[in-house]
Amino acid sequence: MSKHGTWTVIVEDKTIIKKTQEYTPTSPAAYIIDNDSFWSQSKFNTVHAIQFTDDSLDNDQVEYAGSDPNGSYDSSTLGDFRQEFISKWDAAHLAQLQNTWDSNNTASNGDILDETDEEKTVRLGARPSSYTSE
Repeated sequence: MSKHGTWTVIVEDKTIIKKTQEYTPTSPAAYIIDNDSFWSQSKFNTVHAIQFTDDSLDNDQVEYAGSDPNGSYDSSTLGDFRQEFISKWDAAHLAQLQNTWDSNNTASNGDILDETDEEKTVRLGARPSSYTSE
């Protein structure tokens, strides 16, 4: 693919990669979305990868499997990118943020902390309850 989007989807790997906001092309964040019913939809049968920028300056690209030439992302056939892919990445990222918060039970000196939820909130801030990519 000639385009480098701020989002990349690799259908065969069930992976959605974010390269915008707090992430960059050289330091992206990827999540495997293990949802066979989603990925097995017929609209993805010939799609290898998607490079999505949503910048209104050029067409977002779809790399097709096999010898088919690359094409433009068509939301009428592949769905709204935010609903289809970004929302799934956001849910996976929120689960990761919550897991990190939940498992952070060690003081800076390495001691295991025996603290209440209120004490943990003072130390770490509130447990993440939402995440939305812009």
